[in-house]
Amino acid sequence: MQGKKTYQEKLFNSFQLSERIPANNFYRRLKAALDLNFLYDLTQDYYGRSGQKSIDPVVFFKFCLVGYLENIDSHRQLVEHCGMRMDILYFLGYDIDEELPWHSTISRTHQLFPEAVFETCFTEVFNLCVQAGMVSGHTQAIDSAPVKANASMDTLELKVPQEELSAHLQKVRHISKRDKDAPVRKAKNNKADESQQSLSASKKELQAIDSRNKKWSDEQDQRPGSGNKGSRYTSNKTHYSPTDPDARISVKPGKARKLNYLSQLTVDTAHHVITDIHAYHADGKDNQQLPDIVKRVKTRLWKAGMVWENCVADTGYSSGENYDFLEQIGLKSFIPPHGTYKGGLEGFIYNQEQDHYICLRGKVIPFTKEFLDSRTQTRKKEYRARKHVCVGCDLKAQCLGKTAQEKKFSVTYYRDQYERNNQRVNSSQGRYMKGKRQSTVEPVFGTLTQFMGLRKVNTIGLKQANKCMHLSAMAYNLKKYLRFTQKRIKSGAGMLAFIQTLKNAFYKLNNIAFRPPKKMTIATI
Repeated sequence: MQGKKTYQEKLFNSFQLSERIPANNFYRRLKAALDLNFLYDLTQDYYGRSGQKSIDPVVFFKFCLVGYLENIDSHRQLVEHCGMRMDILYFLGYDIDEELPWHSTISRTHQLFPEAVFETCFTEVFNLCVQAGMVSGHTQAIDSAPVKANASMDTLELKVPQEELSAHLQKVRHISKRDKDAPVRKAKNNKADESQQSLSASKKELQAIDSRNKKWSDEQDQRPGSGNKGSRYTSNKTHYSPTDPDARISVKPGKARKLNYLSQLTVDTAHHVITDIHAYHADGKDNQQLPDIVKRVKTRLWKAGMVWENCVADTGYSSGENYDFLEQIGLKSFIPPHGTYKGGLEGFIYNQEQDHYICLRGKVIPFTKEFLDSRTQTRKKEYRARKHVCVGCDLKAQCLGKTAQEKKFSVTYYRDQYERNNQRVNSSQGRYMKGKRQSTVEPVFGTLTQFMGLRKVNTIGLKQANKCMHLSAMAYNLKKYLRFTQKRIKSGAGMLAFIQTLKNAFYKLNNIAFRPPKKMTIATI
């Protein structure tokens, strides 16, 4: 017999969310695993003693985590989504008949708390992963990726008014028709200060921009498609965003120019747990930001009781200063050098003990001085041979050229550090580390940008972008943590690992307690 369901809403009903949410539901398990009560003391100083009560700080952070777990970057859409999900309501601590906070309350609270609060929450989640045995600590992979800022290229403006700029650039660059006209979309409020609006580029830098801007001359501007925002050459030296002054213009091969932030990510290679994430200006270089990243990661791992041994990154992080810095703090670098590094002239032999080079005809070219390269601002060593050394040499014309009278060349000050790093990179372990980096940090970035709400930041400013990145990394680590603990319970691996840890501890204690005393020799007089 065919059945037919007739719905009639009841006036009174006995209903509990806890009875309707399955035991294996993600948000139910997350509610049991995540304890954010430390936030009450941590955020107490940011509230007054009178007035209306604010949103619960624990509830606020849970709202933010749900947004990144559900890949929702709009607070308005987030509140609507949470109201339709019983498991999320149970995770937030709200009943079905309770009104959720307004989306504007979440946005204002996001601006209220400083970066330190978000970083502390990230560290607490990281410690959960450490306690579960998901972090080894000895090998960390580092990479970066641009994250789109909440600003449009259409609102870009020249750094100084047209009348002032033309006086400086009249002879060194051609101003495109798009820059002469008003912006496509005028920003409502110019949030940039005077330093960000003023032109800071030197004459040499503007001359370098000149060669690129010639492609966008007046004749080029009249062609079809020239009105598109990607048809003009824009630079951080000459343009700024009044909507988000901290955003920077950046581009990747095959992509259009956009206003971005740069996300620096560090991942542990054991179970792909994120150990650090931070937002930087998109016009910065990776090798300039590596020391700051390493100091932060090393401190976090040290506080967790772990020792960091290997630092794995791509060529963008290569520099002699970085190799030297990593060696001084006891880290092994697996960072391929730039293609421009040669370590000396081709065919010349380097004598490390006496610090000189031997040319193709066996002549000694000694070290003369150390200097700072004005173009790259890097330390270099100069090697120079006297005039009489090259007199009568059959390779003089080929080696010195037409005008030079003596052989002179420069080599990076950190040649030894480069060579030690190259030996590690070219070894079997180095080839393994390269594959490990590609299979570790790059998939994590793909997950964050495609599925964890980090395709674009919905805030203004570098500090706010840094908060968004920490929240996305927290959501990623929590998802990894719950999946890892569930697998260990099913397989029993957790108990086996615990037993093995106890065995190792007892073994060490046994060696210390029952180690035979050293024999002492007494000298006779």
